[in-house]
Amino acid sequence: MLDLRGGRYVARPATTSSDISACLALRAAAFRGGAPDEDAFDGASRHVMVEDRRTGEAACTFRLAFYRGDEIARSYSGLRYDLSRLAGFPGVLLELGRFCIRSGAPDADILRLALAALTREVDAAGVTLLFGCSSFPGTDPAEHATALGYLAGRAPAPADWAPGIGTPSTVPLARFAQAAPPRRGLLALPPLLRSYLGLGGWTSDHAVIDRDLGTTHIFTGVEIARIPPARARALRLVADVSQGA
Repeated sequence: MLDLRGGRYVARPATTSSDISACLALRAAAFRGGAPDEDAFDGASRHVMVEDRRTGEAACTFRLAFYRGDEIARSYSGLRYDLSRLAGFPGVLLELGRFCIRSGAPDADILRLALAALTREVDAAGVTLLFGCSSFPGTDPAEHATALGYLAGRAPAPADWAPGIGTPSTVPLARFAQAAPPRRGLLALPPLLRSYLGLGGWTSDHAVIDRDLGTTHIFTGVEIARIPPARARALRLVADVSQGA
């Protein structure tokens, strides 16, 4: 992946030990209240960071792991959902994980560059499915009833690919149906999940409570071939323009 620039930020691979340390520190602050956040998936993943060019700080990070067929059962998401149906999904499957943006850094350029970098990775590897766990902070799903109610029945996974129950710590989204008007529900979603849905993405019909990470999450999938053509062109345009910035 080439460096992509926009405004005061640059999206680039995290390759050096200091890069990885910066990414892990950002993850620790975002997911564990400052406690270390590192697991067995890190060593086999490609790490990406969006760096503030003025300060040299990591403003965003995420990791990428590639799978094919039944390898998906060994993914991070595969430990929390039954993904046996997706073992039949053709092509290269890309899991995005540990996506986080530094607190107090809401600049739209950050998410825009992160998506541009992701677009580059998808195109370069010929990815057919992007997937991962879209996280909400905390382990009480009721705190996110507005967002979860919005998702209930709105963007269900196709029957052929739908994730099954993989852990007892699940809550059906139907429990929160009609929790709030649709617009409020949409605005309550994490920005990355809103972006996925705008690309034609779909979700599991249940949330998983992850007490280790202190989050509640939803399995999310984006079939690359089903992204609306206008949205795909817009993403590639941003990636191309950012490369030349």
